[in-house]
Amino acid sequence: MKKIFAFVIFISIYTFHLYAKGINPLPSNVEDEMIDEIEMPASILFPIDSLLMEWHAKHFLSPASNGITMDSSTVANDSVYADRLARIPSIMEMPYNDAVRKYIDQYVEKMPSKVSYLLGAMNFYAPIFEEALALYDLPNELKYLPIIESSLNPKAVSKAGAGGLWQFMVKTGKLYNLKYNSLVDERMDPIKASFAAAKYLNDLYKIYNDWSLVIAAYNCGPGNVNKAIHRANGSADYWEIYPYLPRETRGYVPAFIAANYIMNFYCQHNIQPMNSELPYDTDTLIISHNLHFQQIVDLCNMDMESIRALNPQYKNDIVPGESMDCTLRLPFEAIATFIENEDSIYNHKAKELLPKRKFIDMPAYRKGAKNVTYHTIRSGETLGSIARKYGTTVSALRAENGLKGNNIRAGKRLIIP
Repeated sequence: MKKIFAFVIFISIYTFHLYAKGINPLPSNVEDEMIDEIEMPASILFPIDSLLMEWHAKHFLSPASNGITMDSSTVANDSVYADRLARIPSIMEMPYNDAVRKYIDQYVEKMPSKVSYLLGAMNFYAPIFEEALALYDLPNELKYLPIIESSLNPKAVSKAGAGGLWQFMVKTGKLYNLKYNSLVDERMDPIKASFAAAKYLNDLYKIYNDWSLVIAAYNCGPGNVNKAIHRANGSADYWEIYPYLPRETRGYVPAFIAANYIMNFYCQHNIQPMNSELPYDTDTLIISHNLHFQQIVDLCNMDMESIRALNPQYKNDIVPGESMDCTLRLPFEAIATFIENEDSIYNHKAKELLPKRKFIDMPAYRKGAKNVTYHTIRSGETLGSIARKYGTTVSALRAENGLKGNNIRAGKRLIIP
């Protein structure tokens, strides 16, 4: 009974999630749509030039020296594609059919430049994805899921508001402990979002025990998958329920299979990865103070774009270490410099770059008085020392501030008579 209740709650949450993304969890009748119509996931059709313009790491990928030499001889026949897919070392099923061929053709014939970009970016992100998947003992081939989710753009935001490499909605992200506020959007954090996605995929696998259904549910939600299973007379085979899924989801699993294909067999199509200048040897620091990226730029010999590319979760170049648990990802050499100069970095231009005052003296009105002077009590001060400082008396201070004794507390304000 507890498992049934938990399942109902899970479905309810993700049904809300789908409405928020603009996906209707009630699929239309098969008769209303052509079964063989496939809708391309938005990220696959996203122009590479626009992608590079929007991604903060655009300065760190450059064309391969030998370029891309695409010709018709690299396009294979069905039996070759099927054989190559069968040779991918995977737990997940990688079948071949017309739907999969459609996506392979997209990558091979129409967007080899984009594949080159994806290969270059994958060199940086793959270790992060693999570590997260390994924690939950999930299939390694799931590391290619962000290719069809976001085209490996950590700052990607869909029209519906899903964000990051793994395209979490804000509400779903919070369910998996991804913080979201004015300064931080952890959906954009490659590390935290990857571990959240791995947990989400693991939760879905506990429901379906089938990876094709898990991938479909990741896209359209368990509610849609369950309805499709029901309409397919209880079949739990993705290709049996395929006609009853939302149109976009019909293309989602074939696109995932094609992504695995092109990431493994790009050489057979004369495609080379872009050269990446992002540092692979990086680590994270725990930040306990408010910190501005400019402070790191000035004292750690780093450029702003590099810091942003490694830390896309911070919206305004500010790490709010005083108000929440925050990490900062930097190259090894910059980390050593940061640790050696930590106090200097936090204090560098702090008032200019982080103008966030804790106390502000409020102007007060007193009848017959033109100006009012305030004094904020500091640790160790007494009424006597304050009175001497302003040329007044202890009695006058008591009377002006309604004090009966000599006890005062640091941080409080006194009106100076």
